[in-house]
Amino acid sequence: MADLYDDDDFQDFVEQPERSEHQLNAMVQERSNYVRNAISRGSFAEAVSKALEDPPAGRDPQTSKDKNLLVVMEALAAPRPADIPAVVKQLPPFQLDVLMKFVYRGMAFPELYNSSVLLAWHEKVTEVTGLGSIVRVMSDRLTV
Repeated sequence: MADLYDDDDFQDFVEQPERSEHQLNAMVQERSNYVRNAISRGSFAEAVSKALEDPPAGRDPQTSKDKNLLVVMEALAAPRPADIPAVVKQLPPFQLDVLMKFVYRGMAFPELYNSSVLLAWHEKVTEVTGLGSIVRVMSDRLTV
């Protein structure tokens, strides 16, 4: 009975659209342009929300995930620390979980991304969602 839930058959449990690397990279590039435009206008909540929208995840190509990570990190680094709580409050709950996934992914590369910025985001998201977001992210098998 335990073999019924084998890791190799995980795709049966998660509905994820089939997207080619070319499609994903085009989507990430379009998102990147939109995020940069929003940042230049000072619309940080809009930039973060767009950066978190439909990210490459799970079995999508790692190169697409890495390119998308750069877009999200750019959006997270843009606002001042004092602006982070306002941005977090504007995000819907499912995007807060996605944001937390990216915070942890960014923390895995302290040489590339500012850990103090990521910790500030982590703190503000946890204030809004409680520990539930951390548990959901740690137990979710669709990595970003």
